[in-house]
Amino acid sequence: MKETIAKLEDKARSLRVSIIKTLHKSQSGHTGGSLSAIDIITVLYFHTMRHDSANPQWDGRDRFVLSKGHAAPAQYVALAEAGYFPKEDLMMLRRLGSHLQGHPDSKVTPGVEVCTGSLGQGLSLANGMAMGLKLDGKPNHVYAVLGDGELQEGQVWEAAMAAAHYKLDNLCAIVDANGLQIDGEVDRVMAVAPIADKFRAFGWHTIEIDGHDIGAIIDAFEQAKSLTGKPTVIVARTVKGKGVSFFENKASYHGVTPSDDELPRALECLGEQCNL
Repeated sequence: MKETIAKLEDKARSLRVSIIKTLHKSQSGHTGGSLSAIDIITVLYFHTMRHDSANPQWDGRDRFVLSKGHAAPAQYVALAEAGYFPKEDLMMLRRLGSHLQGHPDSKVTPGVEVCTGSLGQGLSLANGMAMGLKLDGKPNHVYAVLGDGELQEGQVWEAAMAAAHYKLDNLCAIVDANGLQIDGEVDRVMAVAPIADKFRAFGWHTIEIDGHDIGAIIDAFEQAKSLTGKPTVIVARTVKGKGVSFFENKASYHGVTPSDDELPRALECLGEQCNL
């Protein structure tokens, strides 16, 4: 297990480098939330989920929904690393006509299951996928990553109620709880705490972890897969901008990309030299 964790930690570091380079090239996109979610996404794509980049529509695949769709760079770098499309395509992020738009688009991007971006809708979409799979008697699992600020949307709680009512034990929601949103601290804009208690009250199995602890993330997903009779939510405490010291815990980097001056410093934080 130690070797697996070490490999995933190195993979997450490498994907952070890709996020920084991708966002610097595009000069458009969301930095903070992409960096906070990448450890979770790394474990999903390179350890937990069953999927096949050579056959994105493989019937046996697990499903992934990035409900906080503005963190699309985090999903795109994972998809490129997994072989869904060439890594060179990342440099076309948010370009006109590119298959890598600002929010995930299932119509144009291999490996993206559903269009997301309007916050609050992803869990409902994941519910539908999970229910359909159960009705078809299939063993596939569905994973949905939400932001904590996103929990301010009422539709999330309608979806939470429905998932528990229909006993969607093949559904796992992960809340990327970095405590910040575009307008500042989540608790100041509109408090959503206590997150785990609220999901528990709706009938969910709840797990709280450090969202940057790869071993804890692996264990949480294993626990979610083994549970029957109710959906699971993993409340992952994360740091917005994680990995780049001068981005960390700053709401100002919610939707700001690295400048030319910041690029080499950001890469240095990640143990990478700037060759541009």
